[in-house]
Amino acid sequence: MTNKTNAYLVVWDCYGLESLFNITDWSAKSTYNALMELPQPYIPLNELMLRARYNPQRNYEIYTFNADDDVTEHSIREAFEADPQHMADWVRKHGSQLYSDRVTDTQKRVIT
Repeated sequence: MTNKTNAYLVVWDCYGLESLFNITDWSAKSTYNALMELPQPYIPLNELMLRARYNPQRNYEIYTFNADDDVTEHSIREAFEADPQHMADWVRKHGSQLYSDRVTDTQKRVIT
């Protein structure tokens, strides 16, 4: 028996977690709502990417990742609050990067 997983979209910057969306059923809900002429579920990915691009000084990172069904949105938020570096490292390792302005120890930003 396999565990059910949920997909998440997560956004953080140098100040911590900014946004977290459960996107597990987003595609199915979008299709159903379009067929039934209902309002579409909305994930503001374009706006998040635009915000990140125009605020590079905040070192935005946007990822998607999967988590077991027993991992809730609330527990993810708590984990980012308790140990943001550990969570960022975990998501980088196990997730899929959509955008990153990450500055590593080997990089230096030069302000001119």
